[in-house]
Amino acid sequence: MDGAGRRWSAGPAAPLAAWGASRLVLLLFVLGALAFPGPDVTTDVSVIYRDWYEVLRHGSFPVGDVSWQYPPGAALAILAPAALPFLGYATAFAVLALLADLAVLCLLLYGGRGPGRPLHGAWFWTAGAPLLGPTLYARYDVMVTAVAVAALLAGLRRPRLFGALAGFGAMLKVWPLLLLAGARGRAGRRAWAAAAATVAASASAAALTVPGALSFLTAQRDRGTEVESLGALVVHVARHFGWSGQVLLHYGSVEFVGPYVGLVSGAALALTGVAFGWLALWWLRARRSPPGAAGLADAAFTAVLLFTTTSRVISPQYLVWLVGLGAVCLCFPGSRMRLPAWLVAAAAPVTVLEFPVFFVDVVASDRLGIALLLVRNGLLLTACVTAAHGLWRAAAPRPGASAPAPRSAPDGLSPAERSGTRATGP
Repeated sequence: MDGAGRRWSAGPAAPLAAWGASRLVLLLFVLGALAFPGPDVTTDVSVIYRDWYEVLRHGSFPVGDVSWQYPPGAALAILAPAALPFLGYATAFAVLALLADLAVLCLLLYGGRGPGRPLHGAWFWTAGAPLLGPTLYARYDVMVTAVAVAALLAGLRRPRLFGALAGFGAMLKVWPLLLLAGARGRAGRRAWAAAAATVAASASAAALTVPGALSFLTAQRDRGTEVESLGALVVHVARHFGWSGQVLLHYGSVEFVGPYVGLVSGAALALTGVAFGWLALWWLRARRSPPGAAGLADAAFTAVLLFTTTSRVISPQYLVWLVGLGAVCLCFPGSRMRLPAWLVAAAAPVTVLEFPVFFVDVVASDRLGIALLLVRNGLLLTACVTAAHGLWRAAAPRPGASAPAPRSAPDGLSPAERSGTRATGP
């Protein structure tokens, strides 16, 4: 075997070994062999998901449960443990989440590697994802993230596959539609068309065959401000000055309910609107230039980051999405998301501290709880600013940028980029 072959065979071994060691410890926490500090986060699987499973397997969606706020494709994740009938529901779910985690790593190792592409993305996922603790395997978000990573690595070389996977991901948990934020040009139109067709076909089939399939469209209409969100910091501080509201389990999450909460929630929605308005301006600014593989990943990461940070709800599992998308960005040397991705990685251990370790302090608006939220949300907000700045600068006109793309690269990839990525499909 020549030197290049030895480097290739040895390259993935280290992240795979590190992944195996870290995930073994994580699995011991999830299965209860080791005790993790704070409330047990796995009850969502053993109680809530298990109850949904019983309803779904009888041919209906749990429309009477206010916690059910997901598109119809989510049923696939909830029903998936039936594939391992020899295990209990919670154990089977953890094993499937572990396999999805491994799928992300393999995609980054082999789909995200090629000429000039080091293993930074694979290492980022290996080290960053377990910083979220048992939450990684106690929600189905890691499964959605695997679909999103596969979609982005398909990218502009396979626009229809990219769009179909983004559409399928959206039927699991909506947010993967944001992966298409940077898709433009001929390849972008193909991707958008494939995504629209996938969503339309899936939603229609679900609506025609299963009652309540589209109930998620109005399920979150009356949600308030969740205690971990950016806007919640205002209410946390207000409690120390006599705010008279309450903290309640509301629509499946712990939210503030009381005076002025509607105003805070409205401000969060307005901020999300501003973020999407900025994305629209960026898209108009960048539409004349081909995005390239790095640009496509950067736009997707930025869009999801803006959506997550400005949301009325920032659940810990949302960081799983961001770590996965940040890992894809780090696969491309031309990415401008290095600093934002590492800021997200820094937010992960703070997130596990605020939930579940010190969640009691967060709910009580204690100084420790507020401090943890200030640090975590501050890191996410800083990541938003740096990601938006990098994406905007990448769209700045450069000498010769107005020239039409070469005919040999109709999908938006330059000939050099095409030759460097042809053999590295997902």
